[in-house]
Amino acid sequence: MLEIDVVCLFPAMVEGPLAESIPGRTQERGLVQIRVHDLRQWGIGRHRSVDDAPYGGGAGMVLRPEPVADALDALRRPDSTAILLDAGGDVFDQALAAELARRTHLILICPRYEGIDDRIRDLVDMELSIGDYVLTGGEPAALVVVDAVTRLLPGAIDDASTIEESFSAGLLEYPQYTRPAEFRGRAVPDILVSGNHEAVRTWRHEQAVARTRARRPDLLPPKP
Repeated sequence: MLEIDVVCLFPAMVEGPLAESIPGRTQERGLVQIRVHDLRQWGIGRHRSVDDAPYGGGAGMVLRPEPVADALDALRRPDSTAILLDAGGDVFDQALAAELARRTHLILICPRYEGIDDRIRDLVDMELSIGDYVLTGGEPAALVVVDAVTRLLPGAIDDASTIEESFSAGLLEYPQYTRPAEFRGRAVPDILVSGNHEAVRTWRHEQAVARTRARRPDLLPPKP
């Protein structure tokens, strides 16, 4: 079973969504155990302070290193992978989601405000970014990572769904259709109702390559 500890300042932003859909079902089935911790549990002094003004001046507040370090000390064990969610980290992708799904214990640290004291970077195993934009905090990023990882756990969903979906084979997913057979003048491609499964597989691969070339050519290998 995979265990995930999420350390953040606003647990309610994480707990609600993770109780629904696939993350919720994987927890009910015992495939994953997710624990959400309020960073203020390790806060300093009577007021459980976790932030302070930045050295050198500037707007906003910075998370102090002591509460985060204490949280890591309390939660870390030999098999842990401690992850800092940070805009400057490695870009999170499907391959990395699959790698993390094979781990046994993840600790996700969610920054806030102007970020986190830089000395915390020495205490984590990796830094991850979910894209080139700025969020109000690390909680939404943690949801993305947990959702992407838990759906890849064995037994979470139909194995065929994860094999054929976007990015699993380095391509965007092929077009999908369902009833009705015709909608506003557009019909389902004849090949999909032909009953020729080999022809359908070939068509889907060709469509996946074409869609990737048109929308995400950066995913395709360079031409020799």
